[in-house]
Amino acid sequence: MNKSDLEIIIEYLNGDKDVFTEIVNRYLKMIYNFIYRFVGNQKTAEDITQEVFLKVWKNIKKYNLEKSFKTWIFTVAKNTAIDFLRKRKDIPMSSFDNENGGNIIEDSLTDEELRADEIYIMAENKKLIENVLTKLTAIQKEIMIMKYVSGLSLFEVAEILQMSKDTVKSHHRRALLRMKKLLEGEHAPKLSK
Repeated sequence: MNKSDLEIIIEYLNGDKDVFTEIVNRYLKMIYNFIYRFVGNQKTAEDITQEVFLKVWKNIKKYNLEKSFKTWIFTVAKNTAIDFLRKRKDIPMSSFDNENGGNIIEDSLTDEELRADEIYIMAENKKLIENVLTKLTAIQKEIMIMKYVSGLSLFEVAEILQMSKDTVKSHHRRALLRMKKLLEGEHAPKLSK
């Protein structure tokens, strides 16, 4: 049976330092993906992710056991990424380009038996969505990434952003409407002259 976050943290706080590995294993991929969407650079995302887990390790005694650990760790990740971006103005918040020659298709593959045409369509759709995301406001983009990339609920997003749930819902709805409008514009028939 899998232990809950709370059980693992209590074990850690009670002296079992080895269980911290379980927290890292549970959240590493989610946190990395979340940060990568902010900075758009693999190496930078790796560095920030490492810093996040270092901060979590150093500050876990400050974590309020009555709150959601998932919300807490994503708050640490968001704040760490934002602090990094403020210090390094050369990495735009809206950038999704992988400077290290990463493969856009590789990120979206779930089935190794996909045909070439399916791979092409997936890559094109991902590029289209990433392009549309760059046209949202910073807060809308943050909410969409947290909800759809990181799989957080709107309630968890509200906690992380320290906003009311209604405000987050409103931004989420506006982002969906904006994305729909932008996507419809991308697929509108082009008139030839």
